[in-house]
Amino acid sequence: MKPVLALVGRPNVGKSTLFNRLTKSRDAIVADFAGLTRDRHYGNAKFGKQEFIVIDTGGFEPDAHSGIYKEMARQTQQAVAEADVVVFVVDARGGISAQDHDIANYLRRLGKPTLLVANKAEGMKEGAQLVEFYELGLGEVLPVSASHGQGIRSMVEMAFAPLHLSEEGDEDEALDDGTIKLAVAGRPNVGKSTLINTWLGEERLVAFDMPGTTRDAISVPFERDGQKFELIDTAGLRRKGKVFEAIEKFSVVKTLQAIESANVVLLLLDATQGVTDQDAHIAGYILESGRAVVLAINKWDAVDSYQRELLMRSVETRLAFLKFAAMHFISAKKRQGLGPLWGAIAQAHKAAMCKMSTPVLTRLLLEAVQFQSPKRSGMFRPKMRYAHQGGMNPPVIVIHGNSLEHVTDAYKRFLEGRFRKAFSLEGTPLRIEMKTSSNPYADKDD
Repeated sequence: MKPVLALVGRPNVGKSTLFNRLTKSRDAIVADFAGLTRDRHYGNAKFGKQEFIVIDTGGFEPDAHSGIYKEMARQTQQAVAEADVVVFVVDARGGISAQDHDIANYLRRLGKPTLLVANKAEGMKEGAQLVEFYELGLGEVLPVSASHGQGIRSMVEMAFAPLHLSEEGDEDEALDDGTIKLAVAGRPNVGKSTLINTWLGEERLVAFDMPGTTRDAISVPFERDGQKFELIDTAGLRRKGKVFEAIEKFSVVKTLQAIESANVVLLLLDATQGVTDQDAHIAGYILESGRAVVLAINKWDAVDSYQRELLMRSVETRLAFLKFAAMHFISAKKRQGLGPLWGAIAQAHKAAMCKMSTPVLTRLLLEAVQFQSPKRSGMFRPKMRYAHQGGMNPPVIVIHGNSLEHVTDAYKRFLEGRFRKAFSLEGTPLRIEMKTSSNPYADKDD
């Protein structure tokens, strides 16, 4: 599982800038799930061989008792609870504040691995300006500049050093025996645990008619018709209890980690509630992760024909980007429609691991170009020469030629449709990359 790093600190110290620097994107994964605010963002990050999930939080006031500040404090507390390492960001130029002391006291009480980072330290010499931050009692102060990218690599290395992570990930080794890792994802209370219990034929996972009974992502070995599976239940909210468990929430991190480690994701929707923002966010993350996916609409027996029609329209509009996924209508409780799911899961896995030969890909590409040429851009028309496979899970097709930077998204979708049909790529995302040949004489003077 990917480790989790949470960024905390008072407002305007540069947490979001640091988040964008780590994720190398401004397109943060926004967790607009029930109980979450826009002040908590999740994103994938990679430095060197180390991949991790980073959480951006709003300004933190541990002792806030009302209004938006109380809610932001709850969000930050939850982020800290989910994290393996906390990065406490302070303002190197603004100096220390009473709020910094409050946050430091809170983090010290938790005892979770914490790294103190002084942001906005560009051009500053290590020394006098940073000395005051040592009184926070969190050890070494690391100067960085999120906006300039200074000190970021050292920060990541120091943050994860206490975890003793192995650079050689062992997650893929478990798949050498042919086991398919299947993650069951969806909103709380859509019937994920009930579905897995039905498959297993026993009450292996706790399933109550109350959202939030599953505490973590749970792996269950399973075999069907000689095929080994590892079922991962990613159900959501924590039960009410003490400390952070009093914050009822959707376990976003566990779901993201389960999706990342899976080969196939079964996205479960609730027929009685339609497609919600939560469903769309989870589906978007599955697509971004490149995982094969099967859609299953649960509680299909509980809705009438009118509701079914509305639901189908909702799926077509809100989940249009998952058109490649098979859709099945089931009732986990009544064991209806479950058989065909296995066929769709097997097909999605087969498609994700499909091997495509270079001669066949090139022939398909040239046939597509002959049928419909890409649009001319100014004086240039993109010229496609050959294609080859660049990866699996998800399949990647690399196309080589000249002026390919002018190929439109619409034409890429046209090519994708041709490739999908030829290789029966149902259930998996397909990525097409364009590689333009460089002119060897471009930089030479006559």
